[in-house]
Amino acid sequence: MAGSSRRRRADDPKADDDDDDDAKLSATIIDRRRRRDVFVLALCLLLPTLLALPRLVREVGESARAVVLAIAPASFLAYLAAKRLTRTIARLTLRRGVHGLDVNKAGTRAGDVRVPEATGLAPGCVYLVAVTFTQCLHLFLGGAEAASWALEHNSALATVGFGVFLGFVDDVLDVPWRAKMLVPAFASLPLLLSYAGGTTILVPRPVRWALGDDWIRTSDGNNLLDLGWAYYAYVFLLVIFCANSINIHAGINGLEIGQSVVIAAAIVYLNVSTIARVGDVEGASGGEVGISGGGSKNKAAYSAAAAALAAARQTQHAHVFSLCLAGPFLAVSLGLLTHNWYPSRVFVGDTYTYFAGMTLGVVGVLGHFSETLVLFFLPQIFNFLYSSPQLFKLVPCPRHRLPKLDAATGLLHASKATPTRYNMNLVNAYLRAFGPQTERDLCVALVSLQAACCGFGFLARHVLTGVWK
Repeated sequence: MAGSSRRRRADDPKADDDDDDDAKLSATIIDRRRRRDVFVLALCLLLPTLLALPRLVREVGESARAVVLAIAPASFLAYLAAKRLTRTIARLTLRRGVHGLDVNKAGTRAGDVRVPEATGLAPGCVYLVAVTFTQCLHLFLGGAEAASWALEHNSALATVGFGVFLGFVDDVLDVPWRAKMLVPAFASLPLLLSYAGGTTILVPRPVRWALGDDWIRTSDGNNLLDLGWAYYAYVFLLVIFCANSINIHAGINGLEIGQSVVIAAAIVYLNVSTIARVGDVEGASGGEVGISGGGSKNKAAYSAAAAALAAARQTQHAHVFSLCLAGPFLAVSLGLLTHNWYPSRVFVGDTYTYFAGMTLGVVGVLGHFSETLVLFFLPQIFNFLYSSPQLFKLVPCPRHRLPKLDAATGLLHASKATPTRYNMNLVNAYLRAFGPQTERDLCVALVSLQAACCGFGFLARHVLTGVWK
């Protein structure tokens, strides 16, 4: 009787229609949950910036305020464009056979569904257009000094565009793992060749005594060290690390973009809060500090005040420029995340990880806050150091170091490279420390850890100001 019932259901067109309706209803519910999760994440990340904006509007000069307020709608349009273009790219990559299976869902129905790959191409393309537009906004609204940042804009576009191109080539041609480590090196060449900034750093107080007067020169009361070619080497290695670290810290739905949007949101808040803190420096001069008289002490004070004003202007201009890059990146990444959050409908591929890492590295270098950027990358630094024995083949390293799904419970467990050795990355370390998790809960935990490290970066920056340098 049961077998007869199953045969009637299989031959019944209405039964097939009911199954299709159930599948569509389930997909609709999943999409709503995905959009809700991304909305809550975006709101939490943007809240600090929204709270800092009123002070910026009140206290900064007209040109800086105009640029910042113009970046917001431009970024929102970039979000909408990236969200829509991702659907088109996903359809085209499926048609061309650029797809894969979700290993973390093996043994379930979702594990047999073809998922389009390399959809990081969508936000990458939208970002390049958006940054070109924000460059125009910066040049037209940012005053006379904005023109001096044209070279930085162009070098950022060249570097990020090169990164997107090489990442997409990697996704299509499946470049060997060892060669992947070199891809960001080529992508960083436009940045190095066009970098026109200084190579002088402010020497930290704890190491000044070790260097001595032979290495340190004093200018306007600051102890400076010219690194020369070593600074270019530092920039080169930093950009390579940023690109590869996003690629290494991955493997579950939403993690690649999740960590990137947290760091990007931290950078946007750093930009906005710093612009607001510096205040109105437009049109100010050293004579406006209230120093009069022609004595040597007054001249020295005037010189110091003028130097401080010049430094404040440079800081504000650097963060306005950084915001022109970071705002659209945050927007396009959130647009892609609406498709990539658990359960993912698309895979971002190496196209996005290289794009994200190159962009964040470029923003930190050209925005002149690379030390703070390193603090934001603490989870990635830990993951790289912990993974190094496997990455450099000192211990066995499988092609994929993803966690292992227990299909019966739906929980992810730490995976092993050999019967006696666990895979060495932050994802598996977290599962070993806190036990099996669902894929969504694991991603939320790791993104929350990223946010906590960014918060620690701000705290360290505040506590060490005036102490470290």
